[in-house]
Amino acid sequence: MKEVTIVLQDAPYGSERVWNALRLTEALLTEGESVNIFLYGDSVTMGKKGQKLPKGFYNLEEMLKNLIARGVEVRTCITCTRARGFVQEDFIEGVKVGKTLDLARWIKEGRQVLMF
Repeated sequence: MKEVTIVLQDAPYGSERVWNALRLTEALLTEGESVNIFLYGDSVTMGKKGQKLPKGFYNLEEMLKNLIARGVEVRTCITCTRARGFVQEDFIEGVKVGKTLDLARWIKEGRQVLMF
């Protein structure tokens, strides 16, 4: 199985970059790819559980839960997580507070890296 690592940096609802990255992840899984997602900066907030959104708005928490259930590994940058006042318990199941070393390992072991 091929492996793709996606690195996100933007706030989840400030633009459509994060949403598009998750849509691409779904498509890659459909094509038989293995995907890892690493969250830097404000993108760490997309893994927070209990998001309350206006009716009819896409919910990145639910999208991320579905991707994790399909085997996607998700890590957040520990420094970025702490800077935003989050701890492991703030995140949905399957999102793990990690380190840049996790990302470095994924890059070393994988074949492709996409940045959003």
